Amino acid sequence: MSYLDNLENQLKSLERAEERDPARIQQERERAARERTSRIAAGPFAAQLRNGKFTQELLGHATRLGFAKRAKVHMTWIDTTLRLEAKQLRLELKPTAEGVVGHFFEDGSEVGSQPVDLNGDAAVLAEQWIARL
Repeated sequence: MSYLDNLENQLKSLERAEERDPARIQQERERAARERTSRIAAGPFAAQLRNGKFTQELLGHATRLGFAKRAKVHMTWIDTTLRLEAKQLRLELKPTAEGVVGHFFEDGSEVGSQPVDLNGDAAVLAEQWIARL
């Protein structure tokens, strides 16, 4: 058996031992339970974001404002997150247990975040986001 084969076997053995570690298994189960609880708590906000009037108004305003700035606004749903992209800007609306949070990105790095009122005026959020173009 060559040195590389022996090394590979030892690494695989260590990985298998790590996967069977009871403490690690317990941590993974706790993490999964926390994520599940968080998703359940965010469920009503996710449904309101996906089906609500606010989202339709936001998409309409963002499209109009982007057109005025000669920028195509791309809209994407990623699981429960709504992502709007225009040139170097990105806005992600993510439902959480406390409500919906808007994350503003510029050139791939986050420049700010704020809570979003789904009963508020979508035009204000769209203008705030597109104004950075």
